[in-house]
Amino acid sequence: MKTSRSEFIPVRGLQYHVRHWGDEDAPKLFMVHGWMDVSASFQFVVDCLKQRWHVIAPDWRGFGPTRTPGADCYWFPDYMADLDAILAHYSPDQPVDLLGHSMGGNVVMLYAGVRPARIRRLINLEGFGLPSTKPEQAPGRYATWLDELRNPPRMRSYSTRAEVAARLQKTNARLSDERAEFLSHHWSEQNERGEWAILGDPAHKLVSPVLYRVDEVLACWQAISAPVLWVEADDTEAWRWMGPKDTARIEIDRRIKFIPRVTTALIKDAGHMLHHDQPEELAALIEGFLQN
Repeated sequence: MKTSRSEFIPVRGLQYHVRHWGDEDAPKLFMVHGWMDVSASFQFVVDCLKQRWHVIAPDWRGFGPTRTPGADCYWFPDYMADLDAILAHYSPDQPVDLLGHSMGGNVVMLYAGVRPARIRRLINLEGFGLPSTKPEQAPGRYATWLDELRNPPRMRSYSTRAEVAARLQKTNARLSDERAEFLSHHWSEQNERGEWAILGDPAHKLVSPVLYRVDEVLACWQAISAPVLWVEADDTEAWRWMGPKDTARIEIDRRIKFIPRVTTALIKDAGHMLHHDQPEELAALIEGFLQN
């Protein structure tokens, strides 16, 4: 495995954890992870990159070592503002190559439309967006959110790190024992009771009171000026976020058409965590796209 190093930088009142691979003078490639994931999740893809890169991967607020004391809400605008500050810190003057997975893919797609001049090339791994909503859903959504705040969700702890690895493999049956064991070191830490606690703020599990307004999202996508590589896995379970597969496919294809300069790719024998399942194929796609 390629060795990574960590640092903390001040970002909007937080001490943001950022993971680095590669030499400081190599071309920069930023990677941002998905929901209930961590920056170390990109290790296997980084290991398969053939060229020299300085890979920079933050842990989003409320994930990994990026702590958010007292937070009970997480908003997409906060993720975008965090990303804006991180890019300004590491690449203040040059457009960047940026990759996002799942939730991170949704964030980078929005950001690339809001700050099109900041992006040289963009890679979206299964950041499909969320189901469309209607205004009449707002009262019920707000009520649900208020109810959940009264009884906040909790995150389960595990007796051993081996149990954490087994939990990861339960979610993704393709994950090898070796990779699951590696991820368990970064996905959890031992608490004061000697249990292994997941490094994700339980508040991330709260329902969002803000409706997903797809027309606004697509207006951002339409404003992206950089070339975009849109990557899906053939055995993804992300359809469950969008509804039945057949209707979800129609809606996703409709959304893709809003991206001005997009290339699509499909990785076979992979699920939603395609960077775990087929890192070599994904790394080849990434480098081929960034070189064109």
